[in-house]
This record gives sequence, C-alpha cells and structure tokens, in this order.
Amino acid sequence: MVKLNKIYTRTGDSGETSLVNGARVSKHSRRPAAFGEVDEVNSVIGLARLNSTGETDEMLARIQNDLFDLGADLATPETDKPALRITNAQVTRLEAEIDSMNAELNPLTSFILPGGTQVSAWLHMARTVSRRAERRMTELAIEEPVNEAAMQYINRLSDHLFVLARRMNDNGAADILWVPGDNS
Repeated sequence: MVKLNKIYTRTGDSGETSLVNGARVSKHSRRPAAFGEVDEVNSVIGLARLNSTGETDEMLARIQNDLFDLGADLATPETDKPALRITNAQVTRLEAEIDSMNAELNPLTSFILPGGTQVSAWLHMARTVSRRAERRMTELAIEEPVNEAAMQYINRLSDHLFVLARRMNDNGAADILWVPGDNS
C-alpha cells in the first residue's frame, strides 16, 4: 500500500517528475501527459459517481481502481519488469459489461448528443476525456512501447462509458438524438 506522509516534495518545482523507476522526465513529455489524462478521466468519473448507485456505482468504482492501475502502468516504462500492468482480464471485464448493458438498449438510429440525466452528462464528459487519454497514449506508443492491454483498456473504456451513459438515460429513452441540419 502507498503511504504518503508529506504531500509536497518540491522535487517537481523545476518542471520534472519521477517515473516509477526513479527516472526524471519533463512534466510535459508524452508519458506524464498520458497518465495525467488518465487521472483526469478518473476525476470526471468521480463526479459521475455523485449521482450513481447500485451496480452502476460498483462498476464505476472498479473502473476508478483500474485507472490507478493504468496510471501506474503508464508511469512505468515497458522495459521495467516486474510492474503493475493493466491485464487482459480487466479488458475482458469491460467488454462483458458493455455487452450486458448494450443488450438492454434499443439500437441507435442517430448519433447522440451528450446530455440527458446529470449522471449521463458526466459519463459523456468522462468518455471524451478517455478518448483524449487514448490519443496521448497512442502518441507515447510512437516513441516507446506501451502495454497492449493498456491500449485496449482505454479504447474499451470510452465504449463502456458511452453505453453506460445511454443506460443512465432510461436505457436510451432519454437520449438526445442529433438531428442533422436542424438549426432552427
């Protein structure tokens, strides 16, 4: 377990941060940018959880823990072993949850505008931040190896959040559909 006695360390005052292996890198380099975006997704999910209950809240709590795993994965270069890594089992769990939730929804007839219920709106926000995190991770993967399961996880996460947002909109009945060209 992590133990934090002191919150500020002053080690980042020069614009650098430490990776899990102790290496110092610029805070704006691709690796910290990627795990920073993952942290932001986690925060937005925390906002969604203010309005979630039961099974939905349990799923989101698991995802938040997974996102800390993903942050640790990204903060540890792929060449460092052993390390905490996102696993195929975490990806498979997301896929199973997506399939289960989606089976209860009516098929889409249009693109959906983010909104509806408050929890759905926050889930859509988390989905878009998740997509941004994925873009940062793909940028990192151009320069350095990135765990394949981590890449799959972040891709599935945005799908999961989309389907869950629909579920929180009365199983899609309260979705706000895009009407192309409707500028009235």
